[in-house]
Amino acid sequence: MSNNSSVGLADTVGLHLPMLRRYARALTGNQTSGDRYALAALETVLAEPALIAEATDAKVALFNVFHMVWASSGAPVGQADNRLSAAAQAHMADLTPNSREALLLHFVEGFTAEQIGAIMQTDAEEALGLINMALREMTGTVSGRIMVIEDEAIIAMDIIAIVEAMGHQVTGVARTRKEAVALAKSDMPDLILADIHLADSSSGIDAVNDILAGFDHIPVIFITAFPERLLTGERPEPAFLINKPYSEEQVRSSVSQAMFFASTETLMESESN
Repeated sequence: MSNNSSVGLADTVGLHLPMLRRYARALTGNQTSGDRYALAALETVLAEPALIAEATDAKVALFNVFHMVWASSGAPVGQADNRLSAAAQAHMADLTPNSREALLLHFVEGFTAEQIGAIMQTDAEEALGLINMALREMTGTVSGRIMVIEDEAIIAMDIIAIVEAMGHQVTGVARTRKEAVALAKSDMPDLILADIHLADSSSGIDAVNDILAGFDHIPVIFITAFPERLLTGERPEPAFLINKPYSEEQVRSSVSQAMFFASTETLMESESN
């Protein structure tokens, strides 16, 4: 391969790598595990550059390589780090194979059914079937209490409507870092949906870090217009990211994924009944 070809391949892969890493960590529920599979996909590309260089759609080809690696490993989730996440992962074993992958590829990563078919080596009809199956199996299976950190009232109201329609309870809405920390202390949530830029120019990331310093194992979904800024590989990164402007389906699928991985006491109670 010539130097120019190598540079071209590196640029192409680099363009799509942040989104591949986001997808990988959403699948595994763990940054370390997600990056491990993303790295394995990159190593495969380096060994066989034609997989990307000769493809008509480089992004689809890169995700297809990832899926070949993912499937060959048995499509595992990240290592459970507490009894709640272990229960959630055991619960996920009952899901239809490949349905979760199709759901994320469509609603979070924005691929069409045809593209998902190419990525997962099936057809568009099967891809649509998997997406619909995931929606049926995951929505409403795990319910919990959700805290919203968002300074725009209209967006906050929209998010509340979406998650309440899924069967979750909203503990409240915080517009600033200070409000967010106070709300979490007064009413601890099972999950946090957080914007990045808040009303007083404070940071949703800082607010979440303050909250997590006092409460372990609360899953967080960040909502941002610039997800690539949080996927640099230079610091701890969130497992769940939603692009702004978002769709209802993105919120629903991300909340379902986060609830499955982090679980809640609600899940434990439902399993004991």
